[in-house]
Amino acid sequence: MEIRLGSVFLIAALLTGCSWFHRGPKPVPEIVAEAPEAEPSIIDPQVQRREIKTPKIRARNFELGGSFGALSIQDFGTNPLYGVRAAYHVTEDIFLEGYVARSKAGTTSLQDVFPNITVLSDSGRRFTYYDLDVGYNVLPGEVFLGRGRAFNTALYAVVGMGAVKFADQDKFALNFGVGTRILLTDWLAMHMDVKDHVFETDITGRTKNVHNIEATLGFTYFY
Repeated sequence: MEIRLGSVFLIAALLTGCSWFHRGPKPVPEIVAEAPEAEPSIIDPQVQRREIKTPKIRARNFELGGSFGALSIQDFGTNPLYGVRAAYHVTEDIFLEGYVARSKAGTTSLQDVFPNITVLSDSGRRFTYYDLDVGYNVLPGEVFLGRGRAFNTALYAVVGMGAVKFADQDKFALNFGVGTRILLTDWLAMHMDVKDHVFETDITGRTKNVHNIEATLGFTYFY
């Protein structure tokens, strides 16, 4: 009996081994290559370029023109003023300026009360001054009018000395002020100035320093 059981187990073991060998080697898993990632596309922005015109400012150092405005003569009211100016630009920021202007004084408050009192003769009412100034461009820049037009500008300060002829007298005077220059074209400039002329006088019977403030608008030509 035992021999039979042993034979059965032996036959079963042999059959199992044969089936194992008939299976063959394990299949090799198939390796699938991944497709390479596509390169990122380059975005080409469609920007509409503006045409910018650079101002062709003449490289000239001389400036000549005229101005008009009002002059407040101390004790004699505010009156029209007319003058001419000439300038030489030493550097980009520093310039020398000569100025000649004339106005005519009005009446004093005393004459308004007593019309028969004569303080100044008709020729003595003429107010003429001659200035020689040094100017400095403190703040160069631009001013814009609308979206498509810009003008070069400069804010400048001036100080100088000169002579004033008033009340038939010649007086030494000091002056100082500020102004703005706007280049309208490559050869034309517009000026807006405020200046004070200080000198000593005794016209009213008491010696004192008087301040004569002017505000002018002028145009100059570069050549």
